[in-house]
Amino acid sequence: MPELPEVEVVRRGLESWVTGRTTGAVEVLHPRAIRRHAAGADDFAGRLTGRTIVTPRRRGKYMWLPLTEAGQPDDKPVEALLAHLGMSGQLLVGEPGREREKHLRIRVAFTDGGHDLRFVDQRTFGHLMMTDLVPDPFAPGAWVPEPIEHIAADPLEDVFDDEAFFRALRRRRTGVKRALLDQSLISGVGNIYADEALWRAKLHWARPTETLTRAEASRVLTAAREVMSAALGVGGTSFDSLYVDVNGESGYFERSLDAYGRRDEPCRRCGSAIRRDVFMNRSSFSCPTCQPRPRRARH
Repeated sequence: MPELPEVEVVRRGLESWVTGRTTGAVEVLHPRAIRRHAAGADDFAGRLTGRTIVTPRRRGKYMWLPLTEAGQPDDKPVEALLAHLGMSGQLLVGEPGREREKHLRIRVAFTDGGHDLRFVDQRTFGHLMMTDLVPDPFAPGAWVPEPIEHIAADPLEDVFDDEAFFRALRRRRTGVKRALLDQSLISGVGNIYADEALWRAKLHWARPTETLTRAEASRVLTAAREVMSAALGVGGTSFDSLYVDVNGESGYFERSLDAYGRRDEPCRRCGSAIRRDVFMNRSSFSCPTCQPRPRRARH
């Protein structure tokens, strides 16, 4: 599933292509693509048509296109098109006359006749929905889509509060990796970048959060920011053709991963074989030497 860097790559691409443009015809080609939009396809298309797109935004793994009425100022969006890419969702831009993708779910044309916007999703776990905006609980004066107002700020946002994160970690009484995956505590960090951040911070994924010092929590945050920023620089992590940017290009950070997916390969820091553990029905990768398992562990 795309994590923060991959979603941010898509958001930046959309910013270049759709900001300031007005939507024309909207086609919904598969009902699962709007399954979270309870009012159905006609309402979805009607609410999206004729709206001007303000600069796309993102929080964690969600992105949204704020929308204004024609002629209204950009700082007063009326609602938003909220997107979650799921396992294989793609938001693509291109010439409107190009061949339709096999797994095309939604197509949005624009009144200027230029490049259209398409939501392509092979596994249909992603979705788009129209939603109201509410005041952002983390950024006074800003707005977020109502369905994600409970999602915590992510570590690349200026509004992220490091001290509040540390206090919440100490109260949570769980394993540090489970805490990193808790989107109500810190958003945008998934399985890949949690493993990478913990490898950089030299902490085992089962380390109890209540035992973390302020310095250790700071190391984890610094590592998460560093690894996700590095991934952003090369377009994110693509293990297959399902994650691409708005132009259909894959990311290259897979080549720079230090822990995730490297079972039995030598640790780039000490040479020990990378270990794979089962974690929450998934995998967790770590170095047994650099990241020793704590005597008291939490899963």
